[in-house]
Amino acid sequence: MTYRVCFVCTGNICRSPMAESVFRARVEEAGLDGLVEVDSAGTGDWHVGEGADPRTVSVLEENGYAIAHTARMFERSWFARLDLVIALDSGHLRALRRLAPTDEDARKVRLLRAYDPAAQDDLDVPDPYYGGRDGFEECLEMVEEASVGLLAAVREDVEGRVA
Repeated sequence: MTYRVCFVCTGNICRSPMAESVFRARVEEAGLDGLVEVDSAGTGDWHVGEGADPRTVSVLEENGYAIAHTARMFERSWFARLDLVIALDSGHLRALRRLAPTDEDARKVRLLRAYDPAAQDDLDVPDPYYGGRDGFEECLEMVEEASVGLLAAVREDVEGRVA
């Protein structure tokens, strides 16, 4: 049975495709690519059908990550097939939990940086869209750090299902 994770930000062109690419690489490195499916979406429809922001693409590629992405909007019906919905900031967390059809679905929504023990109080990944390239590099660093803990949690869930 495939374990499904979806990363969600605002427009699905910066943070969530970055998180999707990084986490997919971590899943492959861990040998879980046949067991874990990674995806992303946005809370809004502003960029549906577009590719990832060019700054996202360049930062990812310069750091060895592959990306082939088309933006889309998160749909309420997806909760039924997803195991984990990873919000990139607290606004996304609230929006997704309101959208969730059931309390069980709402519990599937978590903040990405909650998986980074060093993150402490501020668990939001700031939106780099309106800033310079350094914001995209900072975003990548936060995503990479949180992906370690997220992978450990997903691996535990996957192994629990197989056992």
